[in-house]
Amino acid sequence: MIVVHHLDDSRSQRILWLLEELQLPYDIAHYRRDPRTRRAPPELKAIHPLGKSPVLSDGGTVVAESGAIVDYVIRHHGGGRLQPDPSHAAYDDYVHWLHYAEGSAMLPLVMLGRVAALGDAAAALRASVDADVANHLGYIDAKLNGRDYLLGEALTGADIQLSFVGELARQRVGLGNYPAIAAWVRRFQARAAYQAALGRGGPYVYAS
Repeated sequence: MIVVHHLDDSRSQRILWLLEELQLPYDIAHYRRDPRTRRAPPELKAIHPLGKSPVLSDGGTVVAESGAIVDYVIRHHGGGRLQPDPSHAAYDDYVHWLHYAEGSAMLPLVMLGRVAALGDAAAALRASVDADVANHLGYIDAKLNGRDYLLGEALTGADIQLSFVGELARQRVGLGNYPAIAAWVRRFQARAAYQAALGRGGPYVYAS
């Protein structure tokens, strides 16, 4: 049985969504953040040495990192769903977006939250981070322009992996200048599987 080690208000929500899209059976092990520090509880280190979420266990296999989990689930349990055929040219785009989400796009959005807490002392850094965020969101918005999802009309694992970037951007900077991203977020959040994952995972601030 697949078990998702799920932390509240975290990127592990998209793993629940992935499993709902594939209609796979799974259990959830719930973990709660420290109310003061907002950090994951130490119990997660018993599952994986990094003590982060998401972590997925599948029998004797333990997989950490969202991109690796998305790839693992689709390869082992997807039956050809939620990704292009590896022989098709679109597969290269799929792999790009799968890695881009955490490899490039997330860092400036995470830094935005950190520098905001520093106030005026980080004014110069804030300008640089704002420019990086705008660069990435402009790139994503242009790619989504005229498309329902990253690769066209069909949802793939790349959309699920990148979804947290869109949700976090909506909360931290707003999407008024990025209408294609805004429409994409509304579209995927309206999916039945996404809503089912919310029902299983519990309150999720980025869905509001």
